[in-house]
Amino acid sequence: MNSINNLWVILFKYTLLSAFLLIAPSYVLASEDKLAERERDESDTVDNPYVFVAHKQNYVLPVSYTSALNRTVYDEIDPEITSFYGPEEVKFQLSLKVQLNDRDLFTAGDALQVGFTLEAWWQLYSKDVSSPFREINYQPELFYVVPLTWKPLGLQPTALFGIEHQSNGQVQGLSRSWNRVYAGLMFEGPRFYGFIKPWYRIPEKEKPAANSPEGDDNPNILDFMGYGEVALGWRGDTYRVLGNLRGNPKTGKGAFSVALSFPLFQRFRGVVHYFNGYGDALVDYDHFQQRLGVGILLSNMF
Repeated sequence: MNSINNLWVILFKYTLLSAFLLIAPSYVLASEDKLAERERDESDTVDNPYVFVAHKQNYVLPVSYTSALNRTVYDEIDPEITSFYGPEEVKFQLSLKVQLNDRDLFTAGDALQVGFTLEAWWQLYSKDVSSPFREINYQPELFYVVPLTWKPLGLQPTALFGIEHQSNGQVQGLSRSWNRVYAGLMFEGPRFYGFIKPWYRIPEKEKPAANSPEGDDNPNILDFMGYGEVALGWRGDTYRVLGNLRGNPKTGKGAFSVALSFPLFQRFRGVVHYFNGYGDALVDYDHFQQRLGVGILLSNMF
């Protein structure tokens, strides 16, 4: 689709815009170093057995609408129930991490961490079928984080190396899963956030039969989910914006998303989230759709 093929053009324009913001004096001379503040807060929890730290985004979108609900994949399992599914649903994500080491491992400030992310699509408004959870994705991971001493333009770079599993825990026909290793590089400062994360999928054996529980549930997943992702964010005094792009240049398929957050009340912020592409949910990895959601951030986007 043209919208997917244009994602790389969007990324190029977005990168140019970010580069301009990156060198703006107001950015370089910003008074509050949010990254250092967050690192101090997280380090204070290392020895606390009652505390987990936010990992990826934590949010609830009570109002979320998709342009193309993937009915085909569910019709093969139970077409009667699927007929009651609607494009309106609740989407939420909970993501936590915990640090395993209480002192430096190889260099100052490095950390070995375990993370877990749960992402859910809840058919709350489908009362005729008792408001089921249409899809739940589980993503445990083990990763090593090391801050780098090189600080271009006042940014703090951090390297990440990890292994992660992602699955939806469904029955045959709906089951999706994959494992991958990744290396990432994050840059962050008072205003700017950037992250690049290429990955390599760990190969799986082919299924001996279509309905077999053994073997690869989604052998062509890289065609749609791509070989990595890039994220760029800007932290303003009032509004914050985060864009994310992943894709496969060979197939021209992937996804683009953008989130805008704003003050709501006390420590919580409101968020508007737009998604365009493949893999909104793991069961939809080869299904194109657009999604627009409005809700509340439970932790900062970055």
